[in-house]
Amino acid sequence: MADVNDRIADIIKADDVVLFMKGTPLFPQCGFSSRAIAILEHLGVAYGSVDVLQDMEIRQGIKSYSDWPTIPQLYVKGEFLGGSDIMMEMFEAGELEQFMSEKQVAKAE
Repeated sequence: MADVNDRIADIIKADDVVLFMKGTPLFPQCGFSSRAIAILEHLGVAYGSVDVLQDMEIRQGIKSYSDWPTIPQLYVKGEFLGGSDIMMEMFEAGELEQFMSEKQVAKAE
């Protein structure tokens, strides 16, 4: 398990914003992942993504890494924020955009 945790930690450190999701940003494989991508796109932030359907070790490992049972999972500057439900609540309240700004997350090019 340490190996997959190291891999996950490296992935999270590689980008300011990382979304572990089902599918890809261009072809999400579930409604929750699609919603998460739509929120990130609307905010205009640069982000990386990981398709957990392509790596079963990551798919299971991310759940124990974050102690969160569902996917998608959003990390900002190494901090776990939550899944699409929390993203949506924060977005609707204006908190997610403010959080991204406070963390000085890069805008998408």
